[in-house]
Amino acid sequence: MTLLKIAQIGAPILRERAESVSDEALASAHIQTFIDDLIATMRDASGAGLAATQVYQPLRICVLEVDRNPRYPYKPNIPLTVLVNPVLTPLTEETFDNFEGCLSVPDLRGVVPRIAEIRVQALDRHGASIDTVVKGITAGTYQHEVDHLDGRLFIDSVSDTTTLCTWKEFQRHYEATFRERVKAVVARYGS
Repeated sequence: MTLLKIAQIGAPILRERAESVSDEALASAHIQTFIDDLIATMRDASGAGLAATQVYQPLRICVLEVDRNPRYPYKPNIPLTVLVNPVLTPLTEETFDNFEGCLSVPDLRGVVPRIAEIRVQALDRHGASIDTVVKGITAGTYQHEVDHLDGRLFIDSVSDTTTLCTWKEFQRHYEATFRERVKAVVARYGS
């Protein structure tokens, strides 16, 4: 596997809408190897997810995984998930405030309102249909990654720019309070 370079804010690819992946392309060795590399890069960077556009590929593919992640110790676990051509549908108007960061926007965090319950429809890496409902903090992670596929960064959705802070200042001033908020969201939605 190859570790891929992660695009940083300002790279034009991060503002492009990714292209759908055909069934034929998904089955190709090239795309399967790319998915392996995307997973390896996400894990190496301790990301909770990574979208193809973040590694300079305009494809509607993203991966997610949270398993005792050192960058996000408060996030509920998400098993390794590969989404191809994902479509998210809100199932509620209820939102919660999520303090987010991004591998493509290093050392910056901010509060983003996220929909509390969404339907996820996509293909997995083998072309099988995914049709599931995700809630709470996990729903926020899915929305963050799929936003990348539409050319959006979390900073585009920050509700109050005074919440923007470095990682160090987040840990110093806001993390303890945010962890309590996460516990409340997890208690309410189960994830």
